[in-house]
Amino acid sequence: MTKTLLLGLDGATFTVLDGFMKEAGEEGVVMPYLAQLVKTGYSAPLKSTAHPLTPPAWTSVSTGRTPGHHGIYDFVRFEDLGKDVYFTLYDSRDIRVETFWQIAGRQGKSVVSLNFPMLAPPPEVNGALVPGFVSWKHLRRNMHPKSLFDRIKAIEGFDAQELSWDFEREGQIGEIMPDAELHDWVEGHLPRDKQWFNIGLALLSEDQPDIFALMLDGVDKIQHQAWHRLDPKYWHPDEADEAAHKVRQVVLRYYRELDTYIERLHKAAGPDVHLVIVSDHGFTGAEKVVRINRYLGELGHLTWAKSDGSEAAKRRDLANFANLDWENTQAFCPTPSSNGVVIRKQSEACPNGVPAAEYAAFRAKLIEDLLALEDPETGERVITAVQTREDAFPGAAMEDAPDLTLTLCDHGFVSVKNLEPAVVTRPVPMGTHHPDGIFVMTGPGVENRRGPAMSIVDTTTIVAHAAGMEIPKDFEGKIPATLYQPAHIAANPVKIGAAAGQNAAVKSDQEASDEQKEEVLAQLRMLGYLED
Repeated sequence: MTKTLLLGLDGATFTVLDGFMKEAGEEGVVMPYLAQLVKTGYSAPLKSTAHPLTPPAWTSVSTGRTPGHHGIYDFVRFEDLGKDVYFTLYDSRDIRVETFWQIAGRQGKSVVSLNFPMLAPPPEVNGALVPGFVSWKHLRRNMHPKSLFDRIKAIEGFDAQELSWDFEREGQIGEIMPDAELHDWVEGHLPRDKQWFNIGLALLSEDQPDIFALMLDGVDKIQHQAWHRLDPKYWHPDEADEAAHKVRQVVLRYYRELDTYIERLHKAAGPDVHLVIVSDHGFTGAEKVVRINRYLGELGHLTWAKSDGSEAAKRRDLANFANLDWENTQAFCPTPSSNGVVIRKQSEACPNGVPAAEYAAFRAKLIEDLLALEDPETGERVITAVQTREDAFPGAAMEDAPDLTLTLCDHGFVSVKNLEPAVVTRPVPMGTHHPDGIFVMTGPGVENRRGPAMSIVDTTTIVAHAAGMEIPKDFEGKIPATLYQPAHIAANPVKIGAAAGQNAAVKSDQEASDEQKEEVLAQLRMLGYLED
């Protein structure tokens, strides 16, 4: 039977779940099974990566390492060629270290891993692996083993298009929708998690792997778009009209279904399983739009690309990539999802970059200027923290990180568009990532309490220990002292083993063609990181 069950809920936050696990007037208890797990088990806030974004955070869960070691910082990476900058999607070959799923297999453990991002093309594992973020057209060739697709296709109700990303639907995230349209948009997302649940339940029951892991990402997408119908700060039922209540009800239906998925998977795994539920980050509401490249332009650090009025130029102006005159740009934010500022250093390819001798002073003054940016309506700072790459992402892959990582006053994502003013207030708050995710665990020897804040890399160490594995000595997480009953940890001591290996499939940088860049743009729109 399965010993360890890892369920990932993308973007899950106690801000919402605490209310859903309690009586809430006519709504009742939305998630009674999760409430039971929390009541009888261990729960804690889970601190995300330095920038709480899906790719680096879930890759930390998949590797037990922070981004400074695994090397994934965003949905895309870029290559600076001086006169131009090329963007391409990160994939599994960019992960610098071995994944947990590979390590488990080497230690004789069988695994099923479903829907975790950045794992395509899939590594070979002792079991089954289906990556997330794969379009339905490429699903068959992006899973391990290759024969797995035919097994999945035979599951009753299987629909590849429901399972995979809907470009048009995901591209609407960030748009302000009337409630009637928002209702249909939310309802359209329910079948996707159901598809993943059906696959997960079938493989769990048939394969009974030592370690089963499934990530469900509907929470994140729905919260991005319908946060103002979820967060108690914004949801005032007495003031809401019928259309708003209908949105609220379809959102609650999603969470009720999610609760049944957790219950059924837990019971299918068997009575002695260790169940671990985690999210990659939490959520909150973002009220401000911070056009960071506009501000950097006002500071004199970048120059915008001139438009010739063509359709291609218009697309570039609307894209979620910095669209700049690269020969006259020293500092820029590459994408809104990065929340980072890149400082271009002087080189033969980039003669107008910042000279090496001036880098420290340039960066220090830039930090000062970024922290000085104010909301014109309130006079308050809109950037509350600026981390250097050394502080945010220490490790062998640090040089690939942005030079500076920004935290906004409301934890929102920045804008890279050339619009003014640099700071405006949104007409409707949008859901955005918060660094505090969730951790819930039940099973033999697990304490019954709410524990102190943990790190997201603790998750991988805990799952490995629960599965009876040796913990690679270069894993960065730890077992919280309050997690287990003393007798249990004494009978099941933590065993430290050899360091994990490097990823043998790391790819070399390649220039992206125009066709590839257009594909990246389409996929980022699909992923939902669009702006107002």
